[in-house]
Amino acid sequence: MNHLKALVVALVCGTISMTAQAAGNVANGKALADKYNCFTCHGKDYNTPLDPSYPKLAGQHRDYLEHALVAYKRGDGAYGRNNAIMTGQVKPLSNKDIKDLAAYLHSLPGTMAVHR
Repeated sequence: MNHLKALVVALVCGTISMTAQAAGNVANGKALADKYNCFTCHGKDYNTPLDPSYPKLAGQHRDYLEHALVAYKRGDGAYGRNNAIMTGQVKPLSNKDIKDLAAYLHSLPGTMAVHR
């Protein structure tokens, strides 16, 4: 019976670990945001962008952030986004980097409102 209990615990822990990895690594995302100076345009707190047309990133949905970064990486054309600065920023990022950045930005306290 103890072996069965140990197996169940190992499976649960492994599943939790894989889920956490799939969601992205917040610490690595922070390091990437710092490395690429994302705050320059999006604000130190990622809630106060340099220009009002730039998006607030803090607290944004993780899947939306991943989708947007992939679209910038894809560039102009089918299912891509065209912005010279963002395209240049995301070109060197791997899929894991994108997940990590999205996890970090999602983890930050945001000021976005659904209704005012």
